[in-house]
Amino acid sequence: MSATNLTLDLLPDELAVCRLPVDAPVPNWVWAGELTSITSTDDELSLVCAAEAVPADIKHTAGWRALKIRGPLDFSLIGILAGISGVLAEAGVSIFAISTYDTDYILVRVAQLETAIAALNGIGHEVKRST
Repeated sequence: MSATNLTLDLLPDELAVCRLPVDAPVPNWVWAGELTSITSTDDELSLVCAAEAVPADIKHTAGWRALKIRGPLDFSLIGILAGISGVLAEAGVSIFAISTYDTDYILVRVAQLETAIAALNGIGHEVKRST
């Protein structure tokens, strides 16, 4: 698989990126939706989850959509994320990237989604929308 023939699936949920205090427990509402990511550092607890599940009093930024690179991607592959992020940067699209064991997810703002899809399709990637 090369960076020129990737298939990406547009996930259906609008997502939010949330910030909680480092010592906060992982809340149950984070598990709603198709994609949940939990990252804990010495500074924060960062969550990505369905935007509709986030309580109003939680510090968050909603309005994200996820493009899932079809995988699994072998760890020996080089430049997959760099290639996609470079194309999107050239198109003026900012991203929030999440990597898992099997694949990568590229989050883009809803307002930039069509620009992102056009840029990716324009270089030979295929973005599939859920039906």
